[in-house]
Amino acid sequence: MGTGAMVLVVDDDMHICELIRLYLEKDGFRVTLAHDGRKAVEVFRDTAPDIVILDIMLPGIDGWQVCREIRRFSQIPIIMLSARDETFNKVLGLELGADDYMVKPFEPNELSARIRAVLRRYDRREEPTEQLVFPGLTISKANYTVILNGNELELPPKELELLYFLAGNPNKVFTREQLLENVWGFDFYGDTRTVDVHVKRLREKLEVNPEVKWQIKTVWGVGYKFEVR
Repeated sequence: MGTGAMVLVVDDDMHICELIRLYLEKDGFRVTLAHDGRKAVEVFRDTAPDIVILDIMLPGIDGWQVCREIRRFSQIPIIMLSARDETFNKVLGLELGADDYMVKPFEPNELSARIRAVLRRYDRREEPTEQLVFPGLTISKANYTVILNGNELELPPKELELLYFLAGNPNKVFTREQLLENVWGFDFYGDTRTVDVHVKRLREKLEVNPEVKWQIKTVWGVGYKFEVR
């Protein structure tokens, strides 16, 4: 059974769009299409989809710019598509605020699984949760804020969710695969480098000094932990 969620599929290849539409509608999703970047932003504003499947190579404005435009006013999940399996593309997409990244060609059932996983994580944002409080640091998933030394940090949703998960399990080590499953909501569908990118970005924004009693620590050969001393 599908979720009934509205999916905006943005790709200049109409054949691919129709194949995705047929499969997703069969799986219970509602689907709307756009074939160029500018139209994609218009359709997004007009239809308010629950998730966007966004190709990188588009006429008009490319997928990177579409992602930037959407992130100016919405945190609705975005899954980027690309025929180029390059680390640079993945890193750029994640830094712009994409929630996931898929390389063409892909199996329709994997796309459907990714959509469901991302939507599950997004839906859980609305669940009331307590704050996590450490010296100089407050993390709240109830209103999606991180306060560092009295200043609110601007974190993309996935960075906040990763920080919240690690900090909610202090001094416990997690492998990259475990973090993908618990934060991204799928079991090793994604590239483990996704985790490394997000940890790197978090460290840059947290700018922890040696006197602080907490840090995101790399456990070589294993993964990461939120260390509290």
